[in-house]
Amino acid sequence: MEDLGVMDQGPKLFGDRYRGRRVLLTGHTGFKGSWLALWLNELGAKVNGVALAPDTMPCHWDLLGLGIADHHQDIRDDRALAGIVSDTQPEIVFHLAAQPLVRRSYRDPLATWSTNVMGTANLLEACRQTKSVRAIVVVTSDKCYENQEWSRGYLESDRLGGHDPYSASKAAAELVAGSYRDAFFHAADAPLLATARAGNVVGGGDWAEDRLIPDLVRAIAAKAKLEIRSPQATRPWQHVLESLSGYLLLGQKLIESRREFAEGWNFGPGPEANCSVAGVLARLGAHWPELAWQTSSAPQPHEANLLYLDSAKARTQLGWTPVWTLDDALTATADWYRSFLARGRVDSRPQLAGYVAKARATGLEWAA
Repeated sequence: MEDLGVMDQGPKLFGDRYRGRRVLLTGHTGFKGSWLALWLNELGAKVNGVALAPDTMPCHWDLLGLGIADHHQDIRDDRALAGIVSDTQPEIVFHLAAQPLVRRSYRDPLATWSTNVMGTANLLEACRQTKSVRAIVVVTSDKCYENQEWSRGYLESDRLGGHDPYSASKAAAELVAGSYRDAFFHAADAPLLATARAGNVVGGGDWAEDRLIPDLVRAIAAKAKLEIRSPQATRPWQHVLESLSGYLLLGQKLIESRREFAEGWNFGPGPEANCSVAGVLARLGAHWPELAWQTSSAPQPHEANLLYLDSAKARTQLGWTPVWTLDDALTATADWYRSFLARGRVDSRPQLAGYVAKARATGLEWAA
């Protein structure tokens, strides 16, 4: 992998719009949030993070040691959250804080609803009261669409909904964001608000419960057979950096006052990366020959079987496109965990550098 100096050579990423800019990032201690914190830090942004304390050990956020401002705060506390937004005076806000797990939402639906819906409303209300805010990117989920088990990808215009509390709460978060955009953020001097819906992300540093890769890594470390709930379930798999490049590109357009981008966006992989759980495990077997798995016989709560995203809008209008293939994403993920487990190394920075270098070599506008 290349040295991270690639980030400071040649043309600046995302039009250099993040250098020196005040950014508020909610959910920075989570898997996706910690990777975004790393990237924003490398872009020269002045980042303040708002999140609960990490709930996994190891924890990617702690391993990165970024040294950015770290506010441990529950976003359901509207007054405390408003105080942080007021004190930090952000110019752009990335909202990733959430209860992110489907199965946990069955166990604790009220916490899921209050975090994902009222937490989002609390943040947007705080932004409405803070004049420094110029742009907001609210991250929801590919599961925000009312699942019809379609073989085609879901479009941004498709109906929102959800069977389980997690999926339904993410659809509701989209409605909250749309309401604030229409009711409060329509004036010429108001913040521009967009929502982002990504596919199933993989990558090093994820230690959450009930996710395929972390469960796999734990099973291998314990020399146990991995229990799989739904081996034929198909998802749009992508490396975490793919979704983050979309969020950052979208944020760039909003910072540039491009009102036409203040709407919902899908950031999913190409059709070749829509793969079953069994298919992903077969590919990962090349990196972990000791991998063994079996289908769980225990009764399972309902989850969607087929789920695809259509990201044509982001490709044609934003100029966003995936950089890594599914095999690239899985190789990077396996390499990260193997390096960490064998030597305690955290290869997030060099992997980010490699991703940026590939984007530049591909000629993507945000990296050119």
